[in-house]
Amino acid sequence: MSNEPPPGGVLRRGLSTGRLEALSDGVYAIAITLLVLDIAVPAHAGAHLLRSLAHQWPSYLAYVVSFSTIGASWLGHNVITEYLDRANAVFIRLNLVLLLFVAFLPFPTRLFADYIGEDQPERVAATIYGISLLLSSTLLLVLWRYAVRANLVRPDMADEEVQLLTQRLTPGLGGYIALIVLGLFVPVIAVVGYLAIALFYIIPFRRSWGQFHLFRRRRRRPAQRAGTDHQGEAS
Repeated sequence: MSNEPPPGGVLRRGLSTGRLEALSDGVYAIAITLLVLDIAVPAHAGAHLLRSLAHQWPSYLAYVVSFSTIGASWLGHNVITEYLDRANAVFIRLNLVLLLFVAFLPFPTRLFADYIGEDQPERVAATIYGISLLLSSTLLLVLWRYAVRANLVRPDMADEEVQLLTQRLTPGLGGYIALIVLGLFVPVIAVVGYLAIALFYIIPFRRSWGQFHLFRRRRRRPAQRAGTDHQGEAS
C-alpha cells in the first residue's frame, strides 16, 4: 500500500453526512408509519362499531405517545445533523444503534396496547415500553455528546449553542427513569408521563428555542458586515 496523499494533496478529514441523514429519515418515517398498522377494530365489531372503537383507546394512547416520541427524536436528530460539519466511523455506528431502538419502538407500543388492563402483564408491558423510550432518548444524547467531543460540529457553532442543545436533550432522561418506576404501580399514568416528555421536546418553547435563533442572527451579522465592507472597498 502506498502512503502517498491522494491526487491534489487533499486529505479526507471526515465522512459526508448526506447518506447518514437519508437513512435516518427513512427509518424514522417507516417507524412512524408502522405504528398505525397496530390500530385495528375486531372483526366481530358488527353493530357495536362505535363501542368497539372506544374500546381501542389503549391503542390510540400508545400510538400518540410513540408517534410523539419518535417525532421528538427526529426533531432532535435533525438539529444535531444541522450543526454537524462531518461524520466519522464511530458517529455513523452510534447513529445506527440509535436507529435500532427507533425502529424497535412499534413492538413495545403494540405490547402495551394489547396488555393494558391485565394487571401484571400490563406492568411488564409498560416497563418494557418505558425502557425502550429511555434507550432511544439516551442514544440521541450520546450521539450529540460524541459529536461535540470528537469535534464533528461546525466550527462556527458557539459554545452557548452547544450547551443549550445539550441541556435541551438531557432533562427527559431523569423523567423516564422516574416514570418507569411509577409504571410498576400505575402504568397508564406513566405512559401519559411519557407523552408529556415527548411534548416537552416537540413544543417550541420560546425561552429555549428562541435562543437558537438569537445565536444564528449573531453569527450572520459579522458575515453581513464583512460583505458590506467588501462592497465599500470595491466602490
